[in-house]
Amino acid sequence: MQFNDNRKVTFRRTADGYLVAEAPVARTGIQVYSKKELGLIGDGTVRVYRPEEEVFSKASLATYAHRPVTLGHPGMVTADNWKQHAVGHTSGEVIRDGETVAIAMMVMDAAAIAQVEAKMTRELSMGYEADVVFGDGVTPDGEPYDATQTGLRMNHLAIVAEARGGPDLKIGDAKGAQDMAEAIKTRTIVVDGLPIECTEVSATVIEKLQKQLTDSAVAADTAQATADAELAARDARITELEAAVVSDAQLDERVTARATLIADANTVAGDKLETSGMDSAAIRKAAVAAKLGDAKVEGKSDTYVEAMFDHMLATADATGSDDDKQDQFATVVKDGKTQHNGNGAWSKKVFDSAGVKMKGV
Repeated sequence: MQFNDNRKVTFRRTADGYLVAEAPVARTGIQVYSKKELGLIGDGTVRVYRPEEEVFSKASLATYAHRPVTLGHPGMVTADNWKQHAVGHTSGEVIRDGETVAIAMMVMDAAAIAQVEAKMTRELSMGYEADVVFGDGVTPDGEPYDATQTGLRMNHLAIVAEARGGPDLKIGDAKGAQDMAEAIKTRTIVVDGLPIECTEVSATVIEKLQKQLTDSAVAADTAQATADAELAARDARITELEAAVVSDAQLDERVTARATLIADANTVAGDKLETSGMDSAAIRKAAVAAKLGDAKVEGKSDTYVEAMFDHMLATADATGSDDDKQDQFATVVKDGKTQHNGNGAWSKKVFDSAGVKMKGV
């Protein structure tokens, strides 16, 4: 159910021309409503009790902050009609002052300010919703009541001509006005390049949100940079692996080159070498060592050994290997071109198949 409670208040102008006030806008105890205000049939009044635990509950107090200020009660103010009815706002600082709820407010619309200043004193009336539980009772102070209010939820704060509350709720002394002005003092901040004037509390909240957005943007940039670096490293690795892939033609070429090297190494060594697991440099070193001894290659660079290997290979190709010479001698013997006396010596002069004169005994 919707209710409107009135409180007297005196406003004060700020240097910017706004009207400000800090006023008690709600209290505990009994409020008197007509039966019509409560949707009942007939004349008369109803004494409605507002218990302390309902007025000062956290859920209720939270709804006083940042409410629109209106001229009169336009009904429930929502996002759809706020621009039409709002002439100011309440602050975010809700204070319990004894048995009352006090809050700072500001009127910012020029036409509304002119209307308010037509008289020195004005009254405030909270527009809110609450549940009403009918049933007779007596307050802790001994006052009888007809119903109880629960679940108070504020909707707007209206400036009205007549008050429901008593004179004790009226404010207007210099100290109260000064405290109010301090409570809702404003400053200008920049949002997306646009200057915005707002209360100190609102500015603090906006700046906190701006910092969170900035921190989020920095974190996003850092994450993106890390992802870019990982992608670049992956692409480089892919390029490296692609370059290491051997084509069929390259593989055939390598197989042929190794087979040739092994054959050349056997020629240099004069014997068949065990080359399993050896690289090219190791094969050349093993061939030279097999022919000349390990001392000839120990401590030598691969370049030096390769030069020795090439020289020995070239010499072997030009003169023939010892095996070739043995094969030629075997041919001479087989062809009967020599005579032997059976005592391990030659019996007469003969010529081998290569034309070399042999001296016999």
